[in-house]
Amino acid sequence: MGGSSIAGIRAFVAILLPDDVRSALDAEIEQLRPVGRDVSWVARDNLHVTLKFLGHVAPERLDLAVSALARVAATVAGFELAIAGLGAFPSPTRPRVLWAGLTSGADAAATLARSIDRALAAHGFAREDRPFSGHVTLGRVRQPGRDERLAAALAAGARHQFGRLAVDRLALMRSELSPRGARYSITSAWPLLAAPSQGTTTAVAR
Repeated sequence: MGGSSIAGIRAFVAILLPDDVRSALDAEIEQLRPVGRDVSWVARDNLHVTLKFLGHVAPERLDLAVSALARVAATVAGFELAIAGLGAFPSPTRPRVLWAGLTSGADAAATLARSIDRALAAHGFAREDRPFSGHVTLGRVRQPGRDERLAAALAAGARHQFGRLAVDRLALMRSELSPRGARYSITSAWPLLAAPSQGTTTAVAR
């Protein structure tokens, strides 16, 4: 997909998840809801892995980002990624962001994120100031504080498996915020080099 006519948007670069993995994660969210009463949960269709958040980007700079991301995709091989385990930032006992983790393939995802960061930095985008910590955000605590019940639920889910996927493309996403929540849409997407074949996703029961 081209980028020359893209309007200025709030944008991020992501690995998109297949339906079966998102469904498994959404089922986990439903299990967490009773103990996470003050959490803004992520809608099923919005579940993804963020590789880099760009913020609000002007049209001319977004064109540069599109070119840079296309070059990255043409030089990075696709890989398999497993989504498993639960946790929270900054810690399960005082959670702000609740997440599902990356296991097998996490190093490849981190390498991809670093390649994206370098490529975009060459066009004036800010470099990340901390190491990449790949995850799928499940929810955000509205009023962070100690919550023993939620911490226990996260610990109980430390070994839960949510599925595997073939990471075979990069996506530049548009984020539109409203009182009803965020709406994400694909602005541009590129296949990765030597990407795995389609149809290899496997969701794993809790």
